[in-house]
Amino acid sequence: MPLTAFIHGIVLAIGLIVALGPQNVFIFQQGAVQPRLTRALPTVLTAGISDTLLILLAVLGVSVVVLQFAWLQTVLFGTGFVFLLYIGWALYSSPALDVDPHTEEFLGTRGQIGFTASVSLLNPHAIMDTIGVIGTNALAYSELNRWIFTAGCLFVSWGWFSGLAVAGWALGESANADRWMRYLNTVSAVVVWIVALYLGWQLIGLLEIV
Repeated sequence: MPLTAFIHGIVLAIGLIVALGPQNVFIFQQGAVQPRLTRALPTVLTAGISDTLLILLAVLGVSVVVLQFAWLQTVLFGTGFVFLLYIGWALYSSPALDVDPHTEEFLGTRGQIGFTASVSLLNPHAIMDTIGVIGTNALAYSELNRWIFTAGCLFVSWGWFSGLAVAGWALGESANADRWMRYLNTVSAVVVWIVALYLGWQLIGLLEIV
């Protein structure tokens, strides 16, 4: 039973985390644009800690509170819409790899933490998926197996974010890194803006309901 719970957590987390979204895009982009892989560590750590927080809150039952109040969902979607618009612009206007790594053009520790926290904790879909899906599935297990299930989810979360940063770094080290990064920045911005527009559309629906 413990092994089943652990595998369940792994499979469920993979299904939720692999989708191309603002968080994954930003982590990959930071791994590629930072002059050294270790410089992207604040992004990976912040993403992992944020995801851990959401998963723990879900397992502890906060999903009941969030899903019960329409106004709270409206606030989440509205805040996420504004932040995603801003993050999309920041990705679109970010420098390519021919920028001197010793300049201030690259995001420092505070910038990475702020951006990553915003795309992680202010992303309504990530919150609803984590709290609604993981929280609901966790209820199927008793106390011990519930935490084993949670460990499976966290294992995928931290491994995925680390892998994204490494994959981005590998791209940044390639011979055509500058050209690929220009494409990546543009595609990243478009993906984030599409998500923002989708959130805006859902926000309008929530406002009509309220």
